[in-house]
Amino acid sequence: MDDLARHADDLAALPPSCGPVRLVAVDGHAGSGKSTFTARLAAALGGAPVLHLDDLATHEELFGWTGRLREQVLLPLSRGERAHYAPYDWTERRFGPARALEPAPVVLVEGVGAGRREVRPQLAALCWMELDRETSWERGRRRDGAGLTGFWDGWTLAEERHFAGDPSRPYADALVRQLPEGYAWLPGPRATAGVNRNITYRSQAAPPY
Repeated sequence: MDDLARHADDLAALPPSCGPVRLVAVDGHAGSGKSTFTARLAAALGGAPVLHLDDLATHEELFGWTGRLREQVLLPLSRGERAHYAPYDWTERRFGPARALEPAPVVLVEGVGAGRREVRPQLAALCWMELDRETSWERGRRRDGAGLTGFWDGWTLAEERHFAGDPSRPYADALVRQLPEGYAWLPGPRATAGVNRNITYRSQAAPPY
């Protein structure tokens, strides 16, 4: 089990990647535990802002949120400005009142596809939740109940198509595996491939973000 506080310190020590912000993505299959992990990492970072990509997606555009992310979030943050985005209401099927996202030292972006190719140039680090898709999807279906079976049937097809054309895991700096208590952190494919990300190693045991 790895200490989230130590990894939070390592992330905070990375060079800024989006203006003054260190943008850290948490990607993985739906149901893999991204939201819970991101909340705990945000707390370890002293309350880092979190953007949930579910707030930018819609029923009609499950993965068509790149333009909204760029215009509403990435461009303002790159200028050191507060971002404002309109979260989607999945019950009312419309966008709601704008929310603010501060240009904090570390900002977390959580959701399926957070490490997509259009976003990666702005990332300081990409974390992948290491849980296979079948197990993840089954967890998600159990969590959401029978009432959302139809949505999940459509979602799994859309997610499969997305990752077939734009995989995130090969570019992950760290693989995060949930344990009975805490999380295990492993070097990701990008790190083990020897890609130079100008990383400062804090200790021999620290993952190469």
